[in-house]
Amino acid sequence: MSTESPVATTGPDAAPSSSSSPSLTGVFVRLKLSLLRNGLRQSTGRALAYIASVVVGLLFTAGVVLGLIALRGTAHVGALVVLLTGILTLGWAVMPLFFPTGDETLDPTRLVMLPLRPRPLIVSLLVASLVGIGPVVTLALAAGSVIAVADGPAAAAVGVVAVVLVVLVCVSLARAVATASVRLLTSRRGRDLAVLGGLFIAIGAQGINIVAQKLGRPDGLSVLEPVGEVLRWVPPASAVSAVEDAGHGAYGRALAGLALAALALVLLLWWWQRTLTTLMTAPDSSTLQAVEKDSARRAGTQQRGLEGLLPDGRTGAVMLRTLRYAWRDPKSKMAWATALGVGLLLPAVSAAQGNGSIYTSFSASALLGSQMYNQFGQDTSAFWMVASTIATPRDAYRELRARACALTLVAVPYVTLVVAGAAAVIGPWSDFAEVYGLSLAVLGALMATGALSSAVFPYSIPSEGNKNVAPGQAAIAWFSLFGGVLVGAVLCAPLLGLTIWLHVAGLHALLWVLLPVGAVYGVGIAELGLRVAAPRVARRLPEILVAVSKA
Repeated sequence: MSTESPVATTGPDAAPSSSSSPSLTGVFVRLKLSLLRNGLRQSTGRALAYIASVVVGLLFTAGVVLGLIALRGTAHVGALVVLLTGILTLGWAVMPLFFPTGDETLDPTRLVMLPLRPRPLIVSLLVASLVGIGPVVTLALAAGSVIAVADGPAAAAVGVVAVVLVVLVCVSLARAVATASVRLLTSRRGRDLAVLGGLFIAIGAQGINIVAQKLGRPDGLSVLEPVGEVLRWVPPASAVSAVEDAGHGAYGRALAGLALAALALVLLLWWWQRTLTTLMTAPDSSTLQAVEKDSARRAGTQQRGLEGLLPDGRTGAVMLRTLRYAWRDPKSKMAWATALGVGLLLPAVSAAQGNGSIYTSFSASALLGSQMYNQFGQDTSAFWMVASTIATPRDAYRELRARACALTLVAVPYVTLVVAGAAAVIGPWSDFAEVYGLSLAVLGALMATGALSSAVFPYSIPSEGNKNVAPGQAAIAWFSLFGGVLVGAVLCAPLLGLTIWLHVAGLHALLWVLLPVGAVYGVGIAELGLRVAAPRVARRLPEILVAVSKA
């Protein structure tokens, strides 16, 4: 494929010229509709879920549009619609990265063997991209934003152009990003990124929640003005800002805003064409590069990095395997990333809301301690290799201890960081020793119950799809997790009782003893849990293998 001539056909069988060839736009639109229709025909549940999502999306969009119309004429509404347009554009830019399989036409490499020219292909793909619920929602939100700030015939005329530019820029941005990242999206790292999409969405939702709370205050829209002053010159928000400028008679600023959005559209289409041409003509050498890197790495005989720091024997090997699972396996990575992200997010949100407490840092130890549950489920059917190395309760104990050590290697520094950060930001520092000691005790208790739960209530984790539990094992997973957490809370009761007694008795000067006591108690209870769980693991190896192999 080249920018001027068709690909791969010459001579008498060459493709006809663009003047005689039929338009591809209708073909791609019908292809988009066929993909959507055939996807809905796969199952009734999928069709119902799609219809429900469309209805909810349209209702939400209608509510936002009505709210924007109701704010028409309100002070600072211009900053609000500019921010809304910026968020909408950001969503179009990142969604192809997190949900690459949402639209099969996002992968242009499926068309690499066809004699297609870049420019007609881009036009056809762009028009086909306008078919769907996403562009409809974008069109409605852009129209609502324009109505909220338009004042007069000139502003209305500019608003029509602005709506078209906003929709085209958003769709072109999504297509360009998807085309530039298609190699990543179809690789293992791309799938890992898609798995982590939920975490980023959760963090973004918390940010929107904080902003919404601030907007609910009297004259809350005024807090958006500093951001609006910057975003009003960032395309395509500049097009929406041009509508407000035209209503105020600032025709020069309005023309500049539209010109910026139009220039952004042209640059995006140019970038899209360049990346599309490169993608469909250049060979994919990522596999070869990976092999070369792997060979170079294997050529060295010395242990490097983390592998050289871990202890020898079974403990070091199991720790390394566990950490590699956490880094490479998509489901394990999702669980670890969620625990790390949410554990830090809760204290941060609490501090941002102004009513935080240092005790929210318990979320870090609680979420990371829960990673000890269902330890053998992440092995799936490959657990038979682990089972073949366990002959005695001593072997099972060493296996569990190594997995707990790998978790501790990450959990203890992370809990220390979160508690110290909460003490510095939320305060007071005088509570650090108390909260840190209790956090270590909670971590140890959950590791103890997690080891026992892994032996008694194992379940399988499907390697494909979004489900984290195999069909028919959901009850086991819920009982394992919540039952273990309740037992962990009971195990922490003595230390909680000591804490309450010190507060009630007014012995605040002795609260520092909770740090060493909590650390020792956490280590002791974790060791006890490992020793209780080890004989059960050794006895139940066949049952565990069957349970974790059901995916």
